Amino acid sequence: MKRMKATIAYDGSGFAGYQIQLKTRTVQLELLRALKELHKGEPVEVVASGRTDSGVHATGQVIHFDTPFSMPTDSWVRALNVRLPQDIQVYNIEQADADFHARYHAKGKIYRYKWNRGKLINPFSRNHLVHVPQQIDVGRMEKAAQAFIGTHDFSSFCAANTNVVDKVRTIWRIDFEEHGEELHMVIEGSGFLYNMVRIIAGTLLEVGLNRREPEELADIIAACDRDAAGKTAAAHGLYLEKVHY
Repeated sequence: MKRMKATIAYDGSGFAGYQIQLKTRTVQLELLRALKELHKGEPVEVVASGRTDSGVHATGQVIHFDTPFSMPTDSWVRALNVRLPQDIQVYNIEQADADFHARYHAKGKIYRYKWNRGKLINPFSRNHLVHVPQQIDVGRMEKAAQAFIGTHDFSSFCAANTNVVDKVRTIWRIDFEEHGEELHMVIEGSGFLYNMVRIIAGTLLEVGLNRREPEELADIIAACDRDAAGKTAAAHGLYLEKVHY
């Protein structure tokens, strides 16, 4: 058996998240179907670097699976993509070490959150950017974001229903990019808790809309209380961009 590592992208609009669920369409379900067909009806287990929620997109999700087949890289990409729906595509695949694990060996991740600052909602991007027609003060957001850099207990920025006990994570950088009407937040760190990026995005947006002060962020982090932070930003603005190994 060979362990294969693949980088995939998907439009999360048509999925109830990554993880397989009963009676609903998920990314993992489509991957399992494609691999089962390719392996002549034999089930193949797929492991991802992490789950993404309903509506969340990925441009650099990483998965691994084991196979007895030997094929060139290009043949693997074609064989999978022809069996996958058009809202999931494999961009790269390679043989990995036998003990490689897409989730447990991840050293860090990059996420991107996208807002559309235009006056009107673009019907062609409504599922891929979050519409915020108000004036956003990016400088205030940049100032507030500095409080996140470093290692902290991110309990204030984690969904209350998570079962994770250790909520200490390290954020390496948070950058903001302006692309015309679009505003992007790029966040890179060692790992992220459930809804962490979306809560950070929602809280920083409140700063940019003058609903919070940048100086509040340090106290919000120290509070270790989900109620202290802002609203969870909508799922469809979030992209898993890259996984570091």
